[in-house]
Amino acid sequence: MSKISDTDNRFMAAAERLARRGLGRVWPNPSVAALIVRETEDGLPALVGRGVTSRPGMAHAEVNALNQAGDKAKGATCYVTLEPCSHYGRTPPCSLALIEAGVKRVVVGMLDPNPRVSGRGVKMLEDAGIEVVTGVREASIKAVYHGFTLRQVKQRPSVFLKLAVSQDGFIGREGEGQIKISGPLSMRMVHGFRAASDAILVGSGTALADDPQLTCRLPGLHHRSPVRVVVDRQARLPVTSKLVKTCVDVPVWLICSNDADGERIDALSAAGVNIIRVPAADTGIDPSVILSALATRGITRVMVEGGARLASSFLNAGLIDDLCVVTGDIKIGVGGIPALHDLDLAKVLNDPNFDRIGAGHFGPDRYTYLRRRGA
Repeated sequence: MSKISDTDNRFMAAAERLARRGLGRVWPNPSVAALIVRETEDGLPALVGRGVTSRPGMAHAEVNALNQAGDKAKGATCYVTLEPCSHYGRTPPCSLALIEAGVKRVVVGMLDPNPRVSGRGVKMLEDAGIEVVTGVREASIKAVYHGFTLRQVKQRPSVFLKLAVSQDGFIGREGEGQIKISGPLSMRMVHGFRAASDAILVGSGTALADDPQLTCRLPGLHHRSPVRVVVDRQARLPVTSKLVKTCVDVPVWLICSNDADGERIDALSAAGVNIIRVPAADTGIDPSVILSALATRGITRVMVEGGARLASSFLNAGLIDDLCVVTGDIKIGVGGIPALHDLDLAKVLNDPNFDRIGAGHFGPDRYTYLRRRGA
């Protein structure tokens, strides 16, 4: 196996950036990027084809890149963020496509995390006489596929919790519904997070009190709104809510208990809401049950946006992988609703199970980004 060169690192970094742009768009498939590079007459590498994963059932990244490269793929190097698949599914194996195109060398970011197929794509390529290099920018690329990996290995998606809190640690005021805490720059960041998620998750309290839309409203990214999921044990979400009224354009899934009111479920279902019934206790629906239900339906990346009870239940269960706390430039004061139901936010921010990987300002707002150790 050849050594990893500076050129390998440079093109894999470009492929990684391209793969990140597809997050939230192609679930249940991973967002893969592939680049076809060949030497010019003066010995310099030149990009002749690039591709990303298409919608489910359509061409994968490698095939899209090969189609763009055409005959120039013969004798070239393919840089691909995730090991090319080796099995027939809704599309033929990408490893076979690379072999048939006459690619000389394949550089892989990380192997497929599915233990049933991991390494098979590499073996198919090597058996065909293609040089294969693996593990280029692996640590960084593993972060891209964290949710996909968790779904393969632990049958759950990755979970990202976003909290917007006032300077005095509140998320709203009793009886007043939604209070604007974050400034415009922070909100752009939040909508960017939404666009990179497969699903947004909120509790029934947030859905009832705030009547949110939970869509991505960045210019040019309206089509990137993820599935909106409401955890609503008793199926109380009104059919007149903004979520239900817009569920034809942006899907809404409602997770409720098996014994939720049948008439309410029928009304929501008739309006276009996808009903997911699960076992539930009097105290609510277990977070692991929620994640299992979502993973079964192909979700790999979940963004939890509230409320306090739902956020606390996921933190208490150890199921938050990433946490971003945005502290706005306002104080709420008397009647404020704590950011977490039964946890101290300050203690969470100093939890030794999390590493602080980012902090800074968006205008007057401060943000802190944490990642669970080992995630």
